[in-house]
Amino acid sequence: MLIEKTPLPGVLVTSLQKIEDERGFFARTYCEREFAEAGVDIHILQTNVSGNRLKGTLRGMHYQDQPHPDRKLVTCGRGAIFDVAVDLRPDSPAYCQWFGVELTADNRKGLFIPPGCAHGFLTLADDTDVIYLMGETYHADLARGVRWDDPAFGIVWPEQPRIMNGRDASYPDWRK
Repeated sequence: MLIEKTPLPGVLVTSLQKIEDERGFFARTYCEREFAEAGVDIHILQTNVSGNRLKGTLRGMHYQDQPHPDRKLVTCGRGAIFDVAVDLRPDSPAYCQWFGVELTADNRKGLFIPPGCAHGFLTLADDTDVIYLMGETYHADLARGVRWDDPAFGIVWPEQPRIMNGRDASYPDWRK
């Protein structure tokens, strides 16, 4: 597994190191030791999958507040997404900045989102499945979000979302 830094501290892109032969390939998609060597503390407590029927579906931008902030490794098992992290950590040099990457079933990349960052994605294909390895269990009372089109972040999405729930569309403006 290859782990690459992004402009946002602690947000990482993972890529597979394939061992190939006539049968196909084998690769690790997660290794706690390799993440620790990259300075990331994540112990997987929960896994989730999001099934999305249609291209243009937006989910996010979500995060979990203190005292149980979430950290997650996101991959795309089927289809394609534009995956985004927004840095909400006031003491971060990248505060209110965003990073996005295309994750597909073909490129098999992943995005690690550390605590203090919001996460969301836009599907780029019909029938897209998104897989989350979670470093924290879900606490509904700590679930928070920021709006996908908030001018405080200026996220440049590859296309206009067509489907989202009311909660994701109506978060208030973020105050810097």
